[in-house]
Amino acid sequence: MAFLSVRNIVKHFDTHTALKNVSIDIEKGELVSILGPSGCGKTTLLRIIAGLETADEGQVIIDGRDCTSLPPSKRNFGIVFQSYALFPHMTVEQNILFGLNQQKNLSKEERKNRCQEVLEMVDLYDQRKKYPAQMSGGQQQRVALARAISLKPAFLLLDEPLSALDAKVRVKLRSEICKIQKRLGITTIMVTHDQEEALTMADKIVVMNNAVVEQIGKPKEIYDVPKTAFVANFIGTMNLYRREQKIYGVRPEIIEITKTGKMREVESWKGVIEEVEFRGALTRVYGKLEDTKETICADIDSARAGSLVLDEQDQVYFNIPKSGIICYPDAQMPERNSL
Repeated sequence: MAFLSVRNIVKHFDTHTALKNVSIDIEKGELVSILGPSGCGKTTLLRIIAGLETADEGQVIIDGRDCTSLPPSKRNFGIVFQSYALFPHMTVEQNILFGLNQQKNLSKEERKNRCQEVLEMVDLYDQRKKYPAQMSGGQQQRVALARAISLKPAFLLLDEPLSALDAKVRVKLRSEICKIQKRLGITTIMVTHDQEEALTMADKIVVMNNAVVEQIGKPKEIYDVPKTAFVANFIGTMNLYRREQKIYGVRPEIIEITKTGKMREVESWKGVIEEVEFRGALTRVYGKLEDTKETICADIDSARAGSLVLDEQDQVYFNIPKSGIICYPDAQMPERNSL
C-alpha cells in the first residue's frame, strides 16, 4: 500500500473545475514533483493533501488512514512556501524554536539540540542569531526548510520552493534539498512549473494540465516516452507535426543533419537552414521543411556543426530514425512551446 494516496479528487471553484478525478499514489521516502503550467490545479491538489482546502469528492489516505476530513494540524506534515513565511522580528534560531516550543513532549534541552541539528543540516548554524532581512533569499529558504523538518513530520510539502530565487541559487538549492530529503528519507511532494527542477530532483513526476493528470512516471520515462502530445510539448523541446489526423513528435537531439543526401533507413526531410544558434556543447539548428513549410529544430554536437559549416539558407537533410518518431493518434495539437 502506498504511503500517501489521493483518490478520485474533484474540486470546483464556482463554475471553474480545478481538479477532475485526480488519483496519485506516493510511496514512502519518494520525492514526487507535481508539474504543470499555471492554473492546471497542482497547487490546489497540494492544499487538499495538506487539508488547507476541502475536496468536493474523493479521499486523501495517509499511511493507511483516511484523512479526508482531518484538519491540517492532524496530518503531521511540514510545508515550505515560495514566500518563506519567516517571522521577520525573530532570529533564525527563534524562527525554528517557535514550532519546537509547542512540542510539550520535548524538554528544553531536546528542543535546543533539535534546532542546532537542523541548522547544521542546512549549513546555517553560524547564522542563527541573524534576522531574515539580514540574509539572502537562498539562506531564508534554507531556514524555512530547516523549520519544516525540525518537527520530524511524516511528509514534507514544497510549494514552488525555488521560484523566487535566481538561477545559480536555484541550482545549488536543488542539490541541497535532494541531499537532505534522501538523508532523512522523508516523503516529499513538490509543486513546480519548472520542468528542469522536476527532472533533476524528482523520483517520480506527476504531469498535470487543465485539472487532470496527463502522465505519471520516472523523469527519464516522462522525457523519453511522453504519453500525450501535451507532455511531449511541455517537457523539454519537441518538434510536433500534424499528418492526416495524427500528431508526430520528434526530439531535436535525435535528428542528424547532412548536406549531401538522404541517409538510409531513416526519415529524411529536405529543408533550408534559417538560423544557427551556438549553445556551448550543443548547437541548435532551426530550419524550414521544403514540402510542408513547417519549422524544425535539431540539436547537434558543436564540433559536428563546425565540421559541417552550417550557414543560413543552406539546403540540408534532417534525418530522423523511425524509432525516434512518436505518434499521437487523434490528439489535439498543443500550444507550441518556443523551440
